[in-house]
Amino acid sequence: MLKFFFSTLRFIRTIILLFIVLLILIVVIQYITCPVYRFQTRNPFSGTEFYNPYQNIDSALWRKANFQVQSYAWAGITAGRGNTNKEIYTVYNNLGYDIIATSDYQRINRYRNDDPSYIPVYEHGYGIKKNHQVLVGSKRVLWRDYPLFQSIHNKQHILNLLRKDNELVYIAHPKLRNGYQPGDMKYLANYDGIEVLNNFCISLEHWDAALSSGNYITILGNDDAHDVSNPDEIGHHCTFINSPSNNKQDILKALKAGMAFGARIFRHPGETFKEKIKRTKILPVISLVEMRRDTLYIRFDSIAKEIRFIGQDGKLLKKSGRTNEAFYKISEEDTYIRTEIEFPDQSVYYLNPVCRYNGISLQKAPVPKINVYRTNILRVIGFATLIFIILNYFLLRKRVKQRNIKKSNA
Repeated sequence: MLKFFFSTLRFIRTIILLFIVLLILIVVIQYITCPVYRFQTRNPFSGTEFYNPYQNIDSALWRKANFQVQSYAWAGITAGRGNTNKEIYTVYNNLGYDIIATSDYQRINRYRNDDPSYIPVYEHGYGIKKNHQVLVGSKRVLWRDYPLFQSIHNKQHILNLLRKDNELVYIAHPKLRNGYQPGDMKYLANYDGIEVLNNFCISLEHWDAALSSGNYITILGNDDAHDVSNPDEIGHHCTFINSPSNNKQDILKALKAGMAFGARIFRHPGETFKEKIKRTKILPVISLVEMRRDTLYIRFDSIAKEIRFIGQDGKLLKKSGRTNEAFYKISEEDTYIRTEIEFPDQSVYYLNPVCRYNGISLQKAPVPKINVYRTNILRVIGFATLIFIILNYFLLRKRVKQRNIKKSNA
């Protein structure tokens, strides 16, 4: 009986070791097969005309949305294990949200998928550096990732793969654990926006780096709540979308055009759900964002504490205060202008930028091309090294076995 127990134990240990080795091999092969890209220096926005995503907005059509909150999934091993789909929907619905999307890790949540406002989303990524992405309008889950570390080539490869099966690709909380550096944003392409506002971090420098390199990237604001029973995690960051309806296609169309803005809604310490619901009904409303020749005009229905106009490289260009309207005359040196509106209760609205363009199409960063020569060299060296390690491992085992046989025969 004891012999059977130890043989079973050895068998289980062997299976576990084989699983670990197989997992390591898969991860190593993923890194070896990653393409090497040709990244080029990009030019800031240019053109004699101005793109304004809000030129024809209707102030009565703002839709409140959240695309980041986790529910119970994967047997409870991921964040959000205490949240049920019904609880998530009820809490956000009470807070006046029109679009409530649950972004489970590596899983498309199908709750209420028969509702016209249902939008399939999920959060991609399982690396230790939190190099995550929020996918909106998802068709299927991508399981490939680079879990240990990510070079800029790894990051670009994942964005390229995600583009194939998602309507919109957003880089999630880039500042968290420095998963993305502001310098990365000068070169990365093939994504639509950045989750600038998140309960864990605010990543304005990443957004300005992308915009300053001439890549029209829009903002997303989400709670990324892990516990919807905690008032401090709910209703703090969101995205307002100007859309004629809550219908999926209308929402996606508005997001693609940039007809949305991110909001950081100030939370009072210890605020109850009841107080939060009451306050969410009186949030300020943006009524006008208009270009008149070379001047940007903004109007809203409440007095703001401060209005800030931000330009190239995140530079503060102008401040106005104690008013419900403001303007900025765009100079010849200005490439883009984004606006921050801070209200007396410390809530802040972050608008998508007005930028220069040719009057036909928005300036987006071109997708970097693969450097075939360097990619092949990397793969040859990588696989040769891997084979060398494996062969030497088996040779070493053989020598140890032969040495043990000689000792036993001596």
